[in-house]
Amino acid sequence: MTSSLNRTALYDTHIKLGGRMVPFAGFEMPVQYTSILEESNAVRTTGGLFDVSHMGRIYLSGPDSTSLCDWIQTNRIGNLRIGRARYSLVCNENGGIIDDTVTYRLDTDRYLLVCNASNRQDIRNWLDRWQNEKFPNLKIDDVTTETVMIAVQGPHAASTMDELCPETPSNLRFFGSGEGTIDGYKVFYGRTGYTGEDGFEVILEAEKGPILWDRLTAKGMSSCGLGARDVLRLEAALPLHGSDIDLNTNPLEAGLGRFVKLDKDFVAAELLRKQNEAGIARKLVGLLPVGRSIPRHDHLIKNNDTTIGKITSGGYSPTLDRNIALGYVSQDFTTVDQHLTIDIRGRLTDAVVSTLPFYVRKKKE
Repeated sequence: MTSSLNRTALYDTHIKLGGRMVPFAGFEMPVQYTSILEESNAVRTTGGLFDVSHMGRIYLSGPDSTSLCDWIQTNRIGNLRIGRARYSLVCNENGGIIDDTVTYRLDTDRYLLVCNASNRQDIRNWLDRWQNEKFPNLKIDDVTTETVMIAVQGPHAASTMDELCPETPSNLRFFGSGEGTIDGYKVFYGRTGYTGEDGFEVILEAEKGPILWDRLTAKGMSSCGLGARDVLRLEAALPLHGSDIDLNTNPLEAGLGRFVKLDKDFVAAELLRKQNEAGIARKLVGLLPVGRSIPRHDHLIKNNDTTIGKITSGGYSPTLDRNIALGYVSQDFTTVDQHLTIDIRGRLTDAVVSTLPFYVRKKKE
């Protein structure tokens, strides 16, 4: 493992627990502890923990903070109530997706923006650009290296958090946030996640991270790695930047139009309005391949002998006990139950277009 890789404050904890470390987005991160299938099942049935400290955590505050957040993001941020969060896309002038983000409103003029690890510098550059050009009256504070973020996910996540935190996090609605204490130290938590399950993402001082991880595992939460996280997000059809969305895709063709408010001004708004009126040429769809062969990124999707698209993500779903995939196809081939083929290493595999998401968690009675 190269010494140039960063480590989160939980690195020693991962090593102690037998985590298999791999390079990811410039960090040494655990891909698994026991097995990807066991860890995925734990999150679906009880609960699991993920170290997501590599993700960017950037505070924006000041008179121009609301205007900047609304300008760089496709979703509406200005009408967020304090204590609420919203998923959004950050697009460049061409409509390409720089990143997908979650923004928490902490106060009238104070926000927390969470971005992907591999795009953190791009987001910082984008924020700096628009601060310099348009919104000078704000402060940008990147606390990524000073804090940890732990995702507590699964059916038992809420009750476990309640046992540790007297502020009763389970009272929050989905995409709500709050501040509290655990063992006397301050934590910030949002009822958010990237697994398709109920859960929280908890931010606290870096040095306290290992203590909280140990407390959560003592309550029955399983340590989980990036492998299980990728399986779970694919089952829930949550896009992965760099695979399903990137600078060469826009939110409309990615099926994320509900997060694009075309009646407000933002970077690329006019371009996306025109594209929305003209219609999109391709669309991200779910695919259910037949057989045991697993589609992977860039495998070709065909209709008869004609290539109509490419796979962006694919893998085995332990929850559904079958292979699943996401991919872009020409608009004419997006109908559910449409029969297509996927070229998997030179062999054509039958597949049908599926509804999304592949997995939806059961609501509590």
